[in-house]
Amino acid sequence: MRVVIVGNGLAGTIAGKTIRELDSKAEIIILSEEKYPYYPRPNLIDFLAGLIPLEKVFAFSEGWAERQRLQIRLGQKIIKVEPSKPSVKLADDEEIDADYLVLATGARPFLPPVVGLEKRGVFVIRTLDDVLELLEFIQSKPEVIVLGGGLLGLEVARALSLRGLEKITVVEFFNRLLPRQLDEYGASLLQAQLEKMGIKVFLGREVTEVFGGGSVSGIRFKDGQVVAAGAVIMASGIKPRTELALECGLDCSRGVVVNDYLNTSHPKIYAAGDVAEHRGKIYGLIPAAFEQARILAFNLSGQVKKYEGTIPANTLKVIGLNLTSIGLIAPEEGDYEILTRKEPEIGVYKKLVLKKDLVVGAIWFGTKKGVQEISRLIQSGKKIGDFKNEILEDNFDFSRIFQE
Repeated sequence: MRVVIVGNGLAGTIAGKTIRELDSKAEIIILSEEKYPYYPRPNLIDFLAGLIPLEKVFAFSEGWAERQRLQIRLGQKIIKVEPSKPSVKLADDEEIDADYLVLATGARPFLPPVVGLEKRGVFVIRTLDDVLELLEFIQSKPEVIVLGGGLLGLEVARALSLRGLEKITVVEFFNRLLPRQLDEYGASLLQAQLEKMGIKVFLGREVTEVFGGGSVSGIRFKDGQVVAAGAVIMASGIKPRTELALECGLDCSRGVVVNDYLNTSHPKIYAAGDVAEHRGKIYGLIPAAFEQARILAFNLSGQVKKYEGTIPANTLKVIGLNLTSIGLIAPEEGDYEILTRKEPEIGVYKKLVLKKDLVVGAIWFGTKKGVQEISRLIQSGKKIGDFKNEILEDNFDFSRIFQE
């Protein structure tokens, strides 16, 4: 069996690695436009911040691919997918046939309709080359504006602060930071921490223009207000790279549409990661890409598994603070019950969203204690019963719930 994987990010790498674990004889070819071996994207932020050297950005030691018997071909631009064979055609006209194709092409930065994004001093953060270019530019310590108050935008702002930049501004279109992961109260705690770091925050503001001559001089809001800057970093989300799939006739909506087996509309072509749309959802999350890639690999290897979706969960450090956000955190009207514990003096906030005694969402901010148990509660569908008044206490024994 020959499998050709288009994309050398997390989904492509895990798919290839898992197929090899399941099938020692398979021929596995991974094609990547980038010239670098696989690196986890969170490592880019640590590198930008100066916390790790360049060599620590990469996930595997030299020779890993050879030991795994994976043919990883870097710097390869794929210009066409031919579904009838199936095969892929490279920019140099080489054609590679396969028994199965895996599209793990990922996503590119989404750029909102802002005038002036072509100017020198406008950056995105998606690849290692993006970070290397930004590092060279900020040696002069310019004023920096980050457009986007989501996870990437805040991590970039913190990284630049750790690099010694003193004038950093974050602009968020919505009325709170991390609108997908935090409610208003949690976001207000986060904003206070950012401002303590000297990072200025604008909320609920729409940027219409990046102005200047050939280079960035600042941004202009819709109301006409301007903010000076020497660099603008776009962190406004991602857009799945569906071009190859669209051109070869695969079903696409926002992403490449896949079924519960990670199959596209063609039986020999699969997709996973940021490019894949499953049951109308594009997750854009590391756990989802990992899970999709593994399930895809099992299905390719003849061991049928279904993908039922991934509960949106982020457990990470945002600007150095622990944050876990799982499931439904800001429900609209309905049969929901909200439990909260607020400790602003130590920067801790806990919130549970319940539906008929089931935990369907949680925010854990400023602490990690109890996070694994809450995640297990959500996944298990275990009711919390009579423990509503105790469950948010710091020393609550979760085994009491699981033993019932």
